[in-house]
Amino acid sequence: MLADNRTALDFPSGHVKVGADSPAHLPCMKDYREPGPSPLFDVHELRTFSLWRAVTSEFMATLMLMFVALSTIVGNQQSSPQGVGQLGIAWAFGATIFILVFCTAGISGGHINPAVTLGLFLGRRMSIFRALFYMVAQTVGAVCGAGIVKGLMPSEFRAARGGVNVVSSGISNATGLGVEIVGTFILVYVVYSATDPKRNARDSHVPVLAPLPIGLAVFVLNLAMIPITGCSLNPARSFGPAAVSNVPAAWHDQWIFWVGPFIGAAAAAFYHQFIIRGCRSYFVLSKAILPDRV
Repeated sequence: MLADNRTALDFPSGHVKVGADSPAHLPCMKDYREPGPSPLFDVHELRTFSLWRAVTSEFMATLMLMFVALSTIVGNQQSSPQGVGQLGIAWAFGATIFILVFCTAGISGGHINPAVTLGLFLGRRMSIFRALFYMVAQTVGAVCGAGIVKGLMPSEFRAARGGVNVVSSGISNATGLGVEIVGTFILVYVVYSATDPKRNARDSHVPVLAPLPIGLAVFVLNLAMIPITGCSLNPARSFGPAAVSNVPAAWHDQWIFWVGPFIGAAAAAFYHQFIIRGCRSYFVLSKAILPDRV
């Protein structure tokens, strides 16, 4: 254990203070492997089976998320006021994300959200080709999931307005946009923190539990944001029901649920990679923005 209850990060120049009876300084040995940044353009990846398996996984996971979440919203509308309410809807989103991330993390990373994909791409966790294919698969999966719910429960789906995201009455678009930015920032920050290689190395149980904080983040954010914007955090979640239900208000506010999450995701990637980890060279276009760390 380090003296003064501090970690190696508290001591500069790669040395660790260990105590009066020990050598003054010892080399700081990392107990984890720092993964390098993914190449921006990996053409070879397009010919690999693993990429298309991961893209299919993102499509199916987003489809399943939308089926469970929209079915919960539609069912709550039909059985109101005895329905599950906002608490039940928040649990449906959070628990489903936990389950699906757990199931797909080893295949695609379990993004299930174009904003999460953008945030991880900006942190150099994947190539631009993989990021674009993920986003397309997630968006198409959301449309298909919403379409299945509408096909199975057409009248109930219409009565619930398809479970679309809209800015609530009396709330300004600026407020809705700000809420989506902050909410997505929190979500993507949790994703980065839960999958940090340092944490994985020092806590062997974390890889198993990593989906749990992500699911809990989605749960609590839904509790906070449902009364304001219906809680998107996920452009695909907003686009799927809007495309299938064609509610005019959903299209009027649609830009908020793309711009907000994307800004929040980019800010979280910047915060984690630059401020928390100091990995400036890992951030996309970082050398055009800031010099390398000294």
